[in-house]
Parts: sequence; structure tokens; C-alpha cells
Amino acid sequence: MPMERKTPMSASPGSGIEQRKLEHVQIVLGKNVEYRLKKTGLEQIEFAHNALPEINYGDVSLETTFLGKKLQAPLIVTGMTGGYGKAEEINGDIAAACEKEGVAFGLGSMRAIFERPELASSYVVRRRAKSVFLCGNIGGIQLKAIDMRRLQKVLAEVGCDALCVHLNPMHEAVQKEGDLDWRGVLSAIEKTCKQLGIPVIAKEVGTGIGGPQAKQLEAAGVKAIDASGAGGTSWAGGVESFRGGRPEADTFWDWGIPTATAVAECVSTVKVPIIASGGIRNGLEAAKAIRLGAALAGGASPFLKAQAAGGEAGARTLIQRWKNELKMACFGTGSSNLKELRKARLLQGQ
Repeated sequence: MPMERKTPMSASPGSGIEQRKLEHVQIVLGKNVEYRLKKTGLEQIEFAHNALPEINYGDVSLETTFLGKKLQAPLIVTGMTGGYGKAEEINGDIAAACEKEGVAFGLGSMRAIFERPELASSYVVRRRAKSVFLCGNIGGIQLKAIDMRRLQKVLAEVGCDALCVHLNPMHEAVQKEGDLDWRGVLSAIEKTCKQLGIPVIAKEVGTGIGGPQAKQLEAAGVKAIDASGAGGTSWAGGVESFRGGRPEADTFWDWGIPTATAVAECVSTVKVPIIASGGIRNGLEAAKAIRLGAALAGGASPFLKAQAAGGEAGARTLIQRWKNELKMACFGTGSSNLKELRKARLLQGQ
């Protein structure tokens, strides 16, 4: 009989930040934390089917370049976890799958390294994914207090190609232990962009970045923005309600800018590449985000669940499916590459 695969539920870390990181993964895997009423807005976008594509399916190319790195497809598995024992396996499995499929990978918040250096191994994936485009991750609110030289050292040791700075004010507001003084976050991002030495990507965590904030972030020097809109996992409402956060968390379950709106606002406001994430659940939805102007489309919880069920192979199978669905969307619109997909005809009124 094959050995039963252990999930993060079976891990038993200590306390504090380890426990919080474990709880996040347990809740996403075991509870319904999707937005209740609000959708991504991508469901309102419909491609016009092309009955005469006049292209060979085998010739359709999904290749792209992002921040100087060639990718086989415009996809990224966005940051999810780190900071406790089981996260090493989760990150390693998914990073290895991304490496083999030629897509980008993001680590979860690396705050744990700065509080508990012995937890660094949960972020080390280079042994299994030597060439994957790897994004580190730190909270904007934590960035204010982190020593720049130490940040540079940690990112270099992990082998990061870029740093995602996540912005999660509403998530912090509904946590009992949340950080609520957001003064100076933008200036900390600007300082980091000037001094870090690798590209900085600003990202939300599922409540969206609007056009005005995208403009501020571009002026601060970020090289890309992950709009990370509403419609998928609700961190502020769903996750924190199950974690026993403030009672107000339930009220803000559906708070946020829908993904399609956030992406459209960012694309129309700034020139830096935009990543579309937040509730994207398949390759067709990724294609719709690309049509809106996103450089990459990404997801987190679908790949976390795929890894929990089937390890590296499970994550890789899901990435392959997304790639196939994206390629089929190109074929169905008569688009031989991503440049043509961005001009694909939509149904009237869209």
C-alpha cells in the first residue's frame, strides 16, 4: 500500500510566527475562504470565437520575457508560504514544477527569516529549481524597519531574482496582532528600489491595487506591479475569520477591487508590467487577463492545493493544464502568440 501523503495539517511547529504561517495554509486548504459575493470580473469578458483561425495549433507560442527573464508561458505561481518546517517541501515542490514548465515562482512572506533565522531553510528552493525566476517576499509594513544590508544578504542567499513587497493593510486591520501604522511605507519602498540591487515588484494580497496607487508605486521605482484583485481567496475576511481575528473581519469578507478592474486600472495608468492575480483559476481566465494587458497571470491557492494532493507532480500537472488552456484560448481566437492575443476580438459590448 502506498504511503499516505502528509499535508501541512500534520505539521507541528512551535508557536508565534511559525504557528501563524501554518494556520494560513491549513485554512486555505481546509476551509472555504473564497469571496462570497464579489467575483473577479473576468467572467464578464468573453472572447469572440474564431471559426477560421488559419493557424497551426502546434505553432502557437506562449513564450514571453519578464524583467529580462525568458519564460515558456506568461504565468507565475504567486507567493504563498514559508516560515515553518513543512513549507520547505511545499515551496520546493512547486518551485521545481515551475522550473520544469518554464514559469515564474514566488515565495511567501520572508518575515520569518528576520525574526527566526533558523527558519530560512523553508525558503531555500534553488537546490531543486536552479534557474526558475524566483521572487522573494516581504511586507511593506515590515520593510520600514528592516536593515537594507541584511535584506540584500537574505535575498542573495536564497537566490532571488526580484523582491515582491506585499501590501495588505486591510488584512492587517482585521488581525488581532496586525500592524496598523502604515505611515512611511511608500518611502520605504522607494528607498528599497534605489538601494536593493534587484527589481522590486509591488503586490497586493487579494484586495487589489488601483490606478492611483499604481502611479505612486511606479514613481517610487517598482519595476512591476501585481494588481492581485478581489474574487479569489479573501485574506481579510475569510482567512482571518477562521483564525479568530477581530469580529469585524466578517464584515470585510468581500472588500476589495475586483481583479479585472484592478488590472485594467493599472494597465491604463502605468507603463511597468502588470501581473494579474486574485481568483484566477484556469488558463482561460489567465488568457482574459493577458487580453486586458497583463504581462503575466498568476495564482496561488490552486497550486497549493495541487501540491497538497500530489506533491511536485500534482503542481506540475496543474501548470501544464493552465498552459494548455491558455494555448487553446489563443488558438480559438486565431492568435499565434501573446501579442496577437492582446488584440483578440471580444464579443460586442466588452
